[in-house]
Amino acid sequence: PASSTPAPVAEKGNRSETRVKMTRMRQRIAQRLKESQSVAAMLTTFQEVDMGPLMEMRSKHKEEFEKKHGVKLGFMSAFVKASTAALQEIPAINGVIDDATKEIVYRDYVDISVAVASPTGLVVPVLRNCEDMSFADVEKTIGMYGRKAKEGTMSLEEMTGGTFTISNGGVFGSLFGTPIINIPQSAILGMHATKMRPMVVGGQVVARPMMYMALTYDHRLIDGREAVTFLKSIQAKIEDPSRMLLDI
Repeated sequence: PASSTPAPVAEKGNRSETRVKMTRMRQRIAQRLKESQSVAAMLTTFQEVDMGPLMEMRSKHKEEFEKKHGVKLGFMSAFVKASTAALQEIPAINGVIDDATKEIVYRDYVDISVAVASPTGLVVPVLRNCEDMSFADVEKTIGMYGRKAKEGTMSLEEMTGGTFTISNGGVFGSLFGTPIINIPQSAILGMHATKMRPMVVGGQVVARPMMYMALTYDHRLIDGREAVTFLKSIQAKIEDPSRMLLDI
């Protein structure tokens, strides 16, 4: 009698696989990310920000800024300066838990790590003493790090340290995300894509350029009230850039 077992169907298309050794950098990134998940009690809170006022300021002054400083005026410098001021207002977010001594370390300086894409993976160079940097200083330093990342000449010292991180997934089109803390830091700010969305302004529905911000923080050290206050402070400064000039 004929077998009732159906004949095997031949697979179509290429089904080959390629194995590639992980680079030392990718191995290190993987190790640090898993370590972060194991150590920190991570929680993410969100806030939306109207980018219109900052975009208007940039459009108005970008040519004069570039002519004077020799570098383009981007949005990252505003977020670095707004974050720096907010970190000084909410010291816990700029602090860290020393697990060995069971102490909280509060820093009087702000060193912000900025995520930069490189051919071999994401690198996070550090902008040191951001409280003393101008918008031009930030843009020049980020530009320098971007060139070094592409050339593969970033030194270990330039990527070591940092008290807070800013990651801008918006440059790749990301609308919403939950960044992972870059330990031993206690928080990370995630920037996202700016999209036109309907918003109620003065009782009227109008289209505004909106961005979602995400703050992932270590809940062992930072309470929800502090996290939300921090994000609201950044929102206020981005929506009214003159507040950074007036230190309010």
